[in-house]
Amino acid sequence: MDSAVWIDGRMAGPDASLPVDDHGIITGDGAFETLLAVDRPRRTAFAVSRHLERLHRSCEVLGIQIASGDEDIRDAVDACVTAAPTAGIVRITVTSGRGPLGSTRGDGPSSVIVIAGGPKPSYPHGTAVVVFPHPRNERGVMAGVKTSSYAENVVALRYAHRRGASEAIFANTRGQLCEGTGSNIFWTDGERIHTPPLPSGCLAGVTRALLMEHLDCCEADLPIGALSEIPEAFLTSSTRIVQSIARVDDTDLRTVDGPLTKAAAEMLVDLIATDVDP
Repeated sequence: MDSAVWIDGRMAGPDASLPVDDHGIITGDGAFETLLAVDRPRRTAFAVSRHLERLHRSCEVLGIQIASGDEDIRDAVDACVTAAPTAGIVRITVTSGRGPLGSTRGDGPSSVIVIAGGPKPSYPHGTAVVVFPHPRNERGVMAGVKTSSYAENVVALRYAHRRGASEAIFANTRGQLCEGTGSNIFWTDGERIHTPPLPSGCLAGVTRALLMEHLDCCEADLPIGALSEIPEAFLTSSTRIVQSIARVDDTDLRTVDGPLTKAAAEMLVDLIATDVDP
């Protein structure tokens, strides 16, 4: 099978569906995690514990009680990647369940969905990014929450694609660098790796955290206008791992795949190969 689905405690067929009044469909009321499927030491997903921890944090902010336990979700992940041996991505989604046709939430149990599918992601190095003209609200209640309400990111990524870039970069309302639509961003001054602090409004990325724990990284604010002036930068996410940046808007960066970018990539590749759940 090319894909496998688990919904609310059972494996489902390729045409699995949710009730049309599920609030994840009606209002985007939910949270999700995207994981990289790996084969070592057995078929599973990388960093499941960290992703589940963040899923709980997101659902706590949203006020959603996850109907399935962590061990059930872990078993579902393993079952799905085993049933779909070519899948490159695993997605865990929790919605608030069935509800009325409006913003008011229902009182039923949440829906929990695990999907394994899609090819192994490919993110060419030396990519182009553009700055999205609308800011991320670092003071909003959803700042740092991996919510299913992803329309803003969809619009921003479409903006980037129309301009020949693969990712859109957000500033926050203070004009400081924040994050990409599906990535954290790092930059270097030629000596050390930097990334925006969490109060900037960026997501607490799993890959971001691993880099900060294993390499000499520091959090620092950067005015969005200075991004095109830095010597070296890269994107990180659970599926892209590390992707170097070659161009910001219409400006080519001075260094692409420089030594600090390579060090970050090598560390993460080695970690994935040696510790499936760091």
